[in-house]
Amino acid sequence: QVQLVESGGGLVQPGGSLRLSCAASGSSFSVNAMGWYRQAPGKQRELVAVIISSGAGSTNVADSVKGRFTISRDNAKNTVYLQMNSLKPEDTAVYFCYTNVAGLRTGLHYAYWGQGTQVTVSS
Repeated sequence: QVQLVESGGGLVQPGGSLRLSCAASGSSFSVNAMGWYRQAPGKQRELVAVIISSGAGSTNVADSVKGRFTISRDNAKNTVYLQMNSLKPEDTAVYFCYTNVAGLRTGLHYAYWGQGTQVTVSS
């Protein structure tokens, strides 16, 4: 079992910045990837950014946030960060941390979600 603990959400004015953090904890797992999805009221959950844990850490970033959001990782801490700059009202959503892990005993892959953290961009 893997637990994800998110932090960093809140209220910010348009053009402002926030930094989200998500730490994975548990036992007997290896992280394959970590990232963030978001869900605005009345809309489907959508990918924001995901980073691979191995190698150079390739990323997949949504076009809507490219150039404004940066995803990074700390593998030693099983933690992923999302630096969000130049925030817009349309970035308002609940942001969910996501991880894909491999069980060290089973070799199977599992997906886990955080509880979500609210980001509100408003003047």
